[in-house]
Amino acid sequence: MPEFDPTTTALLTVECQNGVVGEESALPELAEEARGSGMLARVAALVDAARGAGVQVVHAVAERRPDGLGASTNARLFRAAGRLPVRQLTGSRAVEVAPPLTVDARDLVVRRLHGLSPLAGTDLDALLRNLGVRTLVVTGVSSNIAIPNTVFDAVNLGYEVVVPADAIAGVPASCTAEVIRNSLALVASVTTAEALLTQWAPRP
Repeated sequence: MPEFDPTTTALLTVECQNGVVGEESALPELAEEARGSGMLARVAALVDAARGAGVQVVHAVAERRPDGLGASTNARLFRAAGRLPVRQLTGSRAVEVAPPLTVDARDLVVRRLHGLSPLAGTDLDALLRNLGVRTLVVTGVSSNIAIPNTVFDAVNLGYEVVVPADAIAGVPASCTAEVIRNSLALVASVTTAEALLTQWAPRP
C-alpha cells in the first residue's frame, strides 16, 4: 500500500454507533461480530492514530426522525428497521458514536436520514472537498451493505479509497472476506489496520 499524504486523507467510520454496534444494538449478531472480532477496537485505534497523524476523522451516523419523515421505505431493509425494538432515533443514545471510539472536537459527525451510504444525499462530499481530501479510508459496518455502498460512491466521486480489511465487519463473518475479495479489492486499496497504524505512528 502506498503512503498517503495525511493532509489530504480522511478516516471515515461508518455506523459505529450504539444502536448498531453497541451493547444495546438493534442488530445483536452484527454487534457481536464487530466487537468480538476486535474490529471495533481496531477502528478506535485507527481513530486515535489518525488524529495524531493529522488525518481528518469523520463519523457517519445513520438515524431517523421519530415521525419517520424523509426516511427511505423502498426496500425491505428500511421497513424492517422501523419495526426493530431499538430504533436509530435522532437525539437518542442509539445514534451516539459507540465506545471504545471517541469523538474529538476536531472530528466531523455527518448524519443521514435516508439511504444506504453516508455519501448519498448528505454534506459529506462537500465537506471532504472543502478540506482538500483526496483519499478516504473507510471503516465500520456493515460489509454486507453500507460499506460497499460507501466505497463505490467514493470511487464514483473520484476519491482514492483505502479499506483496512480487519476494520470492517458484517454477518456472517465469511461475507466480509468474500465482499473484499470479489468487489472492494477491484476498486479500493485493501490493507490492514496494523499497516495504517504503522504509517500513522509518530516519526522519531
